[in-house]
Amino acid sequence: MTATPSSEELLPESMARVLGEYERHLVNERNLSEHSVRAYLGDVAGMLEHARRLGLDSVEEIDLRTLRSWLAQLQTRGRSRATVARRASAVRVFTTWLARTGRAPTDAGALLLSPKQAKTLPAVLRVEEATELIAAATEQAADGSPVGLRDVAVLELLYATGVRVGELVGLDVDDVDRDRRVVRVLGKGRKERSVPFGLPAARAVEQWLREGRPLLATEASGPALLLGARGGRVDPRVVREMVHRRLAEVPGAPDMGPHGLRHTAATHLLEGGADLRTVQELLGHSSLSTTQLYTHVSTDRLRQAYRQAHPRA
Repeated sequence: MTATPSSEELLPESMARVLGEYERHLVNERNLSEHSVRAYLGDVAGMLEHARRLGLDSVEEIDLRTLRSWLAQLQTRGRSRATVARRASAVRVFTTWLARTGRAPTDAGALLLSPKQAKTLPAVLRVEEATELIAAATEQAADGSPVGLRDVAVLELLYATGVRVGELVGLDVDDVDRDRRVVRVLGKGRKERSVPFGLPAARAVEQWLREGRPLLATEASGPALLLGARGGRVDPRVVREMVHRRLAEVPGAPDMGPHGLRHTAATHLLEGGADLRTVQELLGHSSLSTTQLYTHVSTDRLRQAYRQAHPRA
């Protein structure tokens, strides 16, 4: 998988070779998903192309001035602070790898600063909105439609577990321990974790496996837990479109996709008394600072409720 062939063709041979080696490192050693590898390579290739335009022929020549010039160019082109920060982070990972593997004499990105991102709190559903979302889908699936039953199972699992949509669609039937109500999830970096789910999700999955999946299953289904209308493993895009469509039917609910249900699950867990470390483990976050965002969400929701309810707010 070469994510940026057009960029590599423009690069000096030595840079293109190193970029190819970095791709193999991301795939074979870091076990990143195809999407993540493509994103990393695209960001690094953009920086290398900028270095080439400055007259550099190899990665050994890249220094802090080169990287700052590249960031300045991104900003003058109107790239958002979030985009610039993400690309700077990707390049810092690359320059660290260069230095660690002896491909560059020093880590040129070690002192590279990027603009601080303005933290925006993710939208989340209220408990009653999440309940109504699933109740409406359940009512519509009462006719026994296999796709309807699958949608209920999808919504229940997303809200119950907080898994990413890619993790959800990657589940096999055997990944679900229906007796213990635990699902085995393969997360980022191929890290495996076990996530519990409640009785409503268990009932939805049981009904889907008993009444819905057999009607869609074909030879192409394999062990996939969740199937598309043609019998193959359901596509993440189908799940995203379904979540957006279902939420549009819930009065007052914000528009969001599966990741919004992940935010919602985490927020409701914390509001219900779960500690940060537990939520970190359930969501598969490598850093506790990522999970701490949800404490800000909960505080913000508390503040809004106070302003609305207290006569002297």
